[in-house]
Amino acid sequence: MSLQELYSRPAHLIRRAHQIAWAIFIDECAEYALTPVQYAALVAIDARPGTDATRLSHMIAFDRSTTGSVLDRLEKRELIVRQASPTDRRQKLLFLTEAGTNLVRECRPAVDRVQDKIVGVLAREEREIFLKLMTRIVQLNNELTSAPIRSVND
Repeated sequence: MSLQELYSRPAHLIRRAHQIAWAIFIDECAEYALTPVQYAALVAIDARPGTDATRLSHMIAFDRSTTGSVLDRLEKRELIVRQASPTDRRQKLLFLTEAGTNLVRECRPAVDRVQDKIVGVLAREEREIFLKLMTRIVQLNNELTSAPIRSVND
């Protein structure tokens, strides 16, 4: 296989796009000291206050152990709190702190800039096509990953 063939393979292009998206996020959100995964966790907890770590991992498509590490870091920064469930003391429910709520709100413009930078190199029509196709690829291949997005019905 030539390098040109490698560079045109879907898996290689997706890996490179991920590297680029990650770099843009880290650059744009540097002042907030957040990774894309931490941001996803905060947004999901904000959307579903009182969820537990297992449900959170299903919502953001991360394995349970990675999610646990992310939660540890967010808790150390006092962006989230874990509270025992009133029905099952072993289960910890997740809530944003005031600082966590403020951070999600404050970093939103930076996160929006990330999205704009990633697809901003495309014409508007190309962006729409790209997003539709990427959404379709992700949805149709969801079950092939070790951490698929799962519907969370509370």
